Amino acid sequence: MKDTQKSAKSTAATDKKFEGFTDEERGAMKERAQELKAAAHRSPRGKKADEESAVLAKIAEMPEPDRAMAERLHAVIKASAPALSPKLWYGMSAYAKDGKVVCFFQSAQKFNTRYATFGFNDTANLDEGAMWPTAFALTALTAADEARIGALVKKAVS
Repeated sequence: MKDTQKSAKSTAATDKKFEGFTDEERGAMKERAQELKAAAHRSPRGKKADEESAVLAKIAEMPEPDRAMAERLHAVIKASAPALSPKLWYGMSAYAKDGKVVCFFQSAQKFNTRYATFGFNDTANLDEGAMWPTAFALTALTAADEARIGALVKKAVS
């Protein structure tokens, strides 16, 4: 009798369908593969300029209000942390130090979310006790928000 009974846990687990990656996630992975391929073909001399122009082109493709936020973030990040290099990362504008992404901007339409996201990776020096924020939802950028982001970016690369 034991062999024929199934636990509720195993029944529930088999009822779930694994749907895999969303169309948006697959698109981001394809973009990342293209970015890596393009980076491999770039000469070291023009790499920085090529990557920044690719980021600016990606920002120009964004719908409003994400485009305006991405343009302002780009300016704030470049002014606050000139050591960071703009680059595309999974089709998003990102900013790297020594080749490692420190922060990034994800537009709301990228994954069909209700807000854009500005986030930091683990390479950012933002550690503060046992818990600290690594991403922020953005629906608009005020002058105060820009100042806060500028300060966070400076801290992240310190």
